[in-house]
Amino acid sequence: MLNLLRFRDVADYSRFPHLAPPEPISGREAYDRYVRHTIPFLNASGGTLEFFGTGGHNFVGPAEERWDLVMLVRQASVNSFLAFASNEDYLAGIGHRTAALEDSRMLPIVDRPLP
Repeated sequence: MLNLLRFRDVADYSRFPHLAPPEPISGREAYDRYVRHTIPFLNASGGTLEFFGTGGHNFVGPAEERWDLVMLVRQASVNSFLAFASNEDYLAGIGHRTAALEDSRMLPIVDRPLP
């Protein structure tokens, strides 16, 4: 799964006040909380974080579009991903992701050999 993420300047915890820190934090800091919460559940489901890196503006594409973070997550199967994504303990921290993100894209991808 290719993830393209754009952060809010200030995380918006209005939908998840029980997760909100005492002082405002940036979207990037909120997303870091989400990642730290998520990794154990991802690993337990057989998934791995293959790439985690800083994005920016497009080299080719709309000049105004930017992605602050790019992630590549590998899962063994669609069923493994669905089990991970529906885990109640994982979902208890998803509010950090929602608070963090201004916009995002998730693109499922599948390995294939070169022709």
